[in-house]
Amino acid sequence: MPAPIPDPADVTAFTDLAAVLGTGDPNDVVKAFAANQAFRAAEWEELTTEDDPYRRPVRPDDLEWLDYDKPLPAEKALKLSALLGHRMLRNVYDADRHFLPAVSSEASRNDAADFYSTRNRVLGALARPVLERHLFAPLAELATPTGTGVDAARAEVLAEYERRSAEPGAAFEAARATKHRAESANFVLLQIAAYRPAAAGAWGGLALGEYDEAHPGLRRIAVERYRRWVEQAPAWRSLLATADLRPGAAAYWQLWLGSSLGRGNHLQHLSRAPEHQVAALGALVHELLDQAVTDAPLSAVLAEGLGADLAPGADPFAVADVDGAALGRLVEEILTPLQAAFGDVVVDDFRAGFAQARWFAGLWDRDLADQVSWADRIEEYQEKAEKIDQHLSNENIEVDLDTFVESNEETSTTHVHNEHRLVMIERGQMHFWNNTTHKIELNEGDKLLIPVSRLHGSTVLSGECTYHQPIIPDEMLAQFL
Repeated sequence: MPAPIPDPADVTAFTDLAAVLGTGDPNDVVKAFAANQAFRAAEWEELTTEDDPYRRPVRPDDLEWLDYDKPLPAEKALKLSALLGHRMLRNVYDADRHFLPAVSSEASRNDAADFYSTRNRVLGALARPVLERHLFAPLAELATPTGTGVDAARAEVLAEYERRSAEPGAAFEAARATKHRAESANFVLLQIAAYRPAAAGAWGGLALGEYDEAHPGLRRIAVERYRRWVEQAPAWRSLLATADLRPGAAAYWQLWLGSSLGRGNHLQHLSRAPEHQVAALGALVHELLDQAVTDAPLSAVLAEGLGADLAPGADPFAVADVDGAALGRLVEEILTPLQAAFGDVVVDDFRAGFAQARWFAGLWDRDLADQVSWADRIEEYQEKAEKIDQHLSNENIEVDLDTFVESNEETSTTHVHNEHRLVMIERGQMHFWNNTTHKIELNEGDKLLIPVSRLHGSTVLSGECTYHQPIIPDEMLAQFL
């Protein structure tokens, strides 16, 4: 069992809070929140944390140069501040949820005490609006839906269902096109684990509201959707087992893409904010639509890669009752009573939430497609790195370069770069990794190209390892891709 939660009246938890808040810089609140011991940088044995739902590495040192006081441009939505920001925001949201480890240990008890501490929850409440403003800024750039009334909302949902049914996404095609199908299927499943449970939790949160006076059927809808997730738990556990994975809350934390965390965080954000209640319903209708149109291609990826049997009753993602007609009826069932009570403003909110979820789904699809394609072709990217390094030498081209000297077992928590980089081992040996399935050994003289926004981590194997990271401009990289 977790350690006892500190008494909320324990004022010693706030001894330096006034100093943190007195700086006037929102980044200081974010850094104070991320300084929690449960979020410290990963150690060598912590690639996965199946038995500790509170241990969630964030890379706090990077916060010294990241700026969360500025809106995140859409073109940077897959860069480092987004990945670390979504990690921190998920920790803010989850500190208000109940988790239990599979087995009790001293490490999990200590991490639970830090994760659920009064100080952590207070700092999380203060960091939350800073992170949300930064991370969800691209949503403000989305076009405002046109048309009014429930009919317009239903037509938009049905049009999207038809479009997505014909084009369910590039990620599944990319996964099925890889040479290493098992590894790709494993990684896809990891990403589903980052946001589908969060979507279910959003339905569960809405189910706790009181709506009967204005909408007698709304709580029933939310409860029914959450109930289905609960009933599918054995099938979900069984499916994960085909990839030697477990359903722990943050078991594969380091291998979740920022876009996967973002999809779940967006749904949590809307469902937790009373002012976004109807937008949350629009976003969750999109999530149902997404499940319906991706079930078949996702099943194909998992069947081909893992040999998973996703026949009816064994598929935790199947939403057999959701098709175009059912989605149309659901939109009417949700919106008609709300429009009658509050007017067309609720329809606008619903459509805004739907459009936002559609944006996050598109971002995730591109991100996942690029990640599985890159991870499947590491040997090619090692060859490209050799050619780029030779080009730099032959042409006497100088580029910005970072050099690192790390000791045995020193671990780099998974991260992305904001630019294209080479990894060049001058001396020593390291393991490089981007999945639970295997590690890539890099020795003296080895090189690897890591494109912008590709998730990876590393651990030093030798007594000491010296390596360099030249930064490659876009126009140069284009010559070798």
